[in-house]
Amino acid sequence: MSGKFFWSFLLLLTVAFQSFTEREAFHPYHVGSVEINYNSKSRTFEVTGRFFLDDMENGLGKKYGGAFHFNDEKYKAKLNDALQKYCSEYFKLKADSKFLKVNYIGYEEDQESVNVFMESEPVAVPKKVETAISFLYNLFDDQINIVHIIVNGHRNSEKLSYPNRYMFKTF
Repeated sequence: MSGKFFWSFLLLLTVAFQSFTEREAFHPYHVGSVEINYNSKSRTFEVTGRFFLDDMENGLGKKYGGAFHFNDEKYKAKLNDALQKYCSEYFKLKADSKFLKVNYIGYEEDQESVNVFMESEPVAVPKKVETAISFLYNLFDDQINIVHIIVNGHRNSEKLSYPNRYMFKTF
């Protein structure tokens, strides 16, 4: 099994395991995934981060103070505000050595995980993509983020383990 498939399988297995346990129960792995996909039609990077709900709630709480609860409509505005700030601090993207403005789009809950959506400003098809990703590093010193960068159908994946946050790929 190749490395990228192993880590994708591990993430799916972890999410499946978590869905069979109580929401507040401890899960032994702190794993997230971030997919950075270049859309040639819009000329933007579409970014999806996927994390355990409880981990993200706790990460936001530690960073900004107070309680954050997904699956509770009264927290939606507070979550959107906090996630927008959190994403701008813990996610950076460069294409061909130029920092890109990345906008937070929103989030979607999916049972025990949360998907966070972002989109970059338009950019020409890049030859080199660099990113700095440190989601949940403020909470766990064993956090692993599995990162996939896809440009013109070419997928490059890497596992970033705390404290490593940098990844760059050429296409």
